[in-house]
Amino acid sequence: MNSKTLSILSYVTIIGWVIAYIKNKELTPKDELVTYHLKQGFGFFILSILVNIAISIVVAIVPFLYFLSYVGIILLILWIFAIINAVNMQKKPIPVVGSMFENQFAFID
Repeated sequence: MNSKTLSILSYVTIIGWVIAYIKNKELTPKDELVTYHLKQGFGFFILSILVNIAISIVVAIVPFLYFLSYVGIILLILWIFAIINAVNMQKKPIPVVGSMFENQFAFID
């Protein structure tokens, strides 16, 4: 697999992320583009889970805040931007949230 494919795969479900992570570990030297997108993808995955859990709890407690469920659409749009960056082989952070993940997750390096 080439670096473009691995970069895209790092955003496609956690299984895709694991495959891209393992393939990137096998490369000598590791591809910086893939490593960057692995960090962005892992951070976005964790953020998505935390946001969805928080929204589920809030909506369960206060049902009239059901409109918060539309935050999922915003996450979908950000995910599409991330995949577009991977397709274009750019090391650009995911809009709004990506800068939080750039220097995190040292185990990926």
